[in-house]
Amino acid sequence: MSTLDPVAVFRTEAAECLEAIEAGLLDLTHQLDNKDLVDAVFRGLHTLKGSGAMFGFEALAAFTHHCETAFDRVRKGEVAATSELVAAVLAAQDHMRALVDQPDADHGDIGHKLLTQLQAAVGGREAAPAAAPAAVSVPAVARDAAAKKNSWRIRFSLPANSMANGTNPLGLLDELRDLGECTVRANTSAIPPLDALAPTELHISWDVTLTSEQDRSAIDDVFIFVLDDMELSVEEISGQAAATAAPVEEKAAPASVAVSAAPVPPTTVPEFRPVEAVPAKREAPAAVSQAKAAENVRVPAERLDELMDRVGELVIAQSRLSQLASASADIALRSVSEEIERLSGELRDTMMVLRMVPVATLFSRFRRLVHDLARETGKVIELVTEGESTEVDKTVIERLADPLVHLVRNSIDHGLETPADRLASGKSEAGTVTLSARQAGGEVIISIKDDGRGINRERVRAKAESSGLIQPGQPLSDSELLQLIFAPGFSTAAAITNLSGRGVGMDVVKKTVEALRGAIDIVSVPGQGSEVSLRIPLTLAIIDGLLVRVGSGRYVIPLSAVEECLELSLEEDLRSRGRSFISLRDSLVPFLRLRDLFRTGTKPDVHQKVVVISTGTERVGLVVDQIIGDHQTVIKSMSKLHNNVATFSGATILGDGSVALILDVGHLVAAGQQQEAQLRVAG
Repeated sequence: MSTLDPVAVFRTEAAECLEAIEAGLLDLTHQLDNKDLVDAVFRGLHTLKGSGAMFGFEALAAFTHHCETAFDRVRKGEVAATSELVAAVLAAQDHMRALVDQPDADHGDIGHKLLTQLQAAVGGREAAPAAAPAAVSVPAVARDAAAKKNSWRIRFSLPANSMANGTNPLGLLDELRDLGECTVRANTSAIPPLDALAPTELHISWDVTLTSEQDRSAIDDVFIFVLDDMELSVEEISGQAAATAAPVEEKAAPASVAVSAAPVPPTTVPEFRPVEAVPAKREAPAAVSQAKAAENVRVPAERLDELMDRVGELVIAQSRLSQLASASADIALRSVSEEIERLSGELRDTMMVLRMVPVATLFSRFRRLVHDLARETGKVIELVTEGESTEVDKTVIERLADPLVHLVRNSIDHGLETPADRLASGKSEAGTVTLSARQAGGEVIISIKDDGRGINRERVRAKAESSGLIQPGQPLSDSELLQLIFAPGFSTAAAITNLSGRGVGMDVVKKTVEALRGAIDIVSVPGQGSEVSLRIPLTLAIIDGLLVRVGSGRYVIPLSAVEECLELSLEEDLRSRGRSFISLRDSLVPFLRLRDLFRTGTKPDVHQKVVVISTGTERVGLVVDQIIGDHQTVIKSMSKLHNNVATFSGATILGDGSVALILDVGHLVAAGQQQEAQLRVAG
């Protein structure tokens, strides 16, 4: 059995922690006075610092400490939360991510520059470095000032397995020392005899006397991550009681730790009644988080991919078994085949659900991008997300990340106007970019919409003509004209900036979407904005298909695109020659003869069939020789030699071991229309 690498586990958890910190910071941008968000960011930074130190990421822990200190000052009301502070910590968060991924790399003076920016954001005061443990007793002249401080008696014990779980009690004691004058006494009465002692278990409890200017909440913050499992008693004591609470020999060195050799009388330690114990409001969230942790299991993505491959092979084997059973007269064999077909179908559906990921994981990445671009361009931008619960195959999510970055940047740079221009045109000062997702059949439609100036058709045509993409004066439909922006090297930007102008990006979007067997639609209204819609299949692994025959070849049409099937008689076929339309419920539907498109060279069957499909914008009929039936299709990628064959999106293995090509209906219809146009011109 393989053993998990602790550092790899830490990196995974640190990535999640950094994402939570970033989300909290971005929320805080809009609610600078929200104390709960400030506390959430502080806890995230505190967790990252502690975990980094525990796993040997000292540079990360030291750097994160300064950001934690800044937010600690915000929590205590010493400084106000500002957009400059949020921006500084967001930039620092990127450096933290680099320290997690490459702890031994040379990061130059980036850290120093970021800390300088952080120092300026908190009002010019130095971001406090890690405080060293106090080692000198309080001078006599300071006794009067000390009398004004609060004195606390803190008694606590941790679970026996706390050290095995990563909790370091010495770190807790160091944090208590950072709060003020501190005397510590360890209670060793619970330590078992040596022959019964487990070296990984903790049996020591502590009695601490603390004199500090901090209030009770600062003490609770020290134990904030272990409150649910420990025993804690915090009691405020008077100055005289504080002087007598600690052993006499400890008065000269208040910060030292004295371990008592003799057992402490039972009356001094076991009374761990929580005086002002953990507030009840802290317990409920902890219980919820523990329940959620128990319900979820982190599984590496490659294991899911491997399981998906096994399920795909099972589906192919089940298809072969079904074919053999249908040709056999053995009732028992048919019964077993049907049962395996049912089980494999359920397993396939379950596997599909496991691979599905909400698009919220994709959309959340753009909050930071929009925030940074707004600061860079000086535009006021609001990001709106819709349909975040829509689920898509995880592979689709991974491949769509970069294309969506290009589209969002393009909307902000080319689409949204400056605040002055928007006000002059009667719009609100803030521009809106909307990311939405919705499911339509076997596809998910992801849209990027802005309320900016729209696409300038004249500039697009002029740029296309000057680049040689189209001939001067060449007639184009509005859709064809707008699609030109996805041509390689195409850009209408007047100057090259950090955002755009080099003509790279939009062609990458088109290539990536086409590689996912998807399509792009553009709608733009001058002065009102533009909307780019990506139509992507829900999954790239296994789909339901309709198996058909054309000549001697067999093909698969994605079932999600099929609307209905009907018969094309010989008379209708002859009557439709030259116009390629069929009457369907008082409407004319164009159709393509796949036999002619594929040039099979065989005569058509007497009873041909028409499969009516939807491409999203129109309905088209595909004329085939035979409809064999539905088929669970395991998609296999085409070889590199067939990369330019856009008519087919992949292949699948049938039950008899032969190969059937999977039709890409969008490209198929486009190819058919192009062929018919050429025939009309030639005729």
